[in-house]
Amino acid sequence: MKLSKRGEYALRSLINLGFAAAVKRDLVQVSELAEVEQLPVKFLEQILQTLKEGKLVESARGKFGGYRLAKPAREITIGHVVRLVDGPLAPIGCVSQSAYEKCTCPDEIHCGLRMLMLDVRNAIAGILDRYTLNDVVEITLRKMRRDGIALPFSAAADASAAAARLPARLARQLARGATRGRTSPTDSVLQHLLGDYTI
Repeated sequence: MKLSKRGEYALRSLINLGFAAAVKRDLVQVSELAEVEQLPVKFLEQILQTLKEGKLVESARGKFGGYRLAKPAREITIGHVVRLVDGPLAPIGCVSQSAYEKCTCPDEIHCGLRMLMLDVRNAIAGILDRYTLNDVVEITLRKMRRDGIALPFSAAADASAAAARLPARLARQLARGATRGRTSPTDSVLQHLLGDYTI
């Protein structure tokens, strides 16, 4: 079994949606998912459609729409996701439980290769079916908290991403304004974006 790019991107997207759910973020746009993991948007849209058809994610349309998990992360096993996107876990068809195919061996019951590949299939399935999306999300968030990294899709991560996107000149203006006590960084950004308009 080799995880395809589709399978990898599907898992990475689900993990990110798990992060969003953990920090109480309702929806995540495709462009945000693509940016966080540096994935191609069009390919990611196709993968999310597959996950939606598999009832793992749901979407909301509109300007502020996006994707979220369709069920709790603890109910989504990694094995289920891999099978949904990449097909059976078995390295050869004669040991697959979901897509059995008779092999060319004349004596399947006594075939040493089949016995070996059955052990391989069982080992892979045992691991992937034991772990849930919630397990992966929790351990990753625990490590991020330990290392002082802003949690993805949290308010702190959104603020730091917004600051990273500001042009250098504007960032310097914000810093000067904040140190002089004239305006807060938020007010400076609004001033820059809206000019003399008031809200």
